[in-house]
Amino acid sequence: MCKQVAEGTRWLRCGHFQRHLVIAIVDCNSTRCERSYKHPPNCRQPNCTKNFGPEIQRSIDDVDEICLQCRTAMARRRT
Repeated sequence: MCKQVAEGTRWLRCGHFQRHLVIAIVDCNSTRCERSYKHPPNCRQPNCTKNFGPEIQRSIDDVDEICLQCRTAMARRRT
């Protein structure tokens, strides 16, 4: 299964990752993965993998706070 390499912000207090940009694709070199260069263009197999695997996350900055989504969820719980 091919994977995307993404750069973004890591929110340290909640552990979430905010993707800014996909910078590369890691090819799995499988003929059964539709995202791979090795997948035949004329393939008619219904069981080939169609989606990317788990994203490879590279932090370009770490923020020692809680992300906006977590802050919003916490505020909703308080009311």
